[in-house]
Amino acid sequence: MVAPIRPDHELHQRRRSRNMGLGAVLLAFAILIFGLTVVKVSRQTADGQPPGMTAPVSP
Repeated sequence: MVAPIRPDHELHQRRRSRNMGLGAVLLAFAILIFGLTVVKVSRQTADGQPPGMTAPVSP
């Protein structure tokens, strides 16, 4: 016997919207971290130093 399809309970709808909101916040955080990483890496010189830094002098 097959059970009839029931609409979602109101609790499931609230939980789904909360999960979608949390997912959006996590996605925005991941994009922010990725963007900061890209900016940091793209500003390095060829030897991996931040701009304006000179390579240490070996004795």
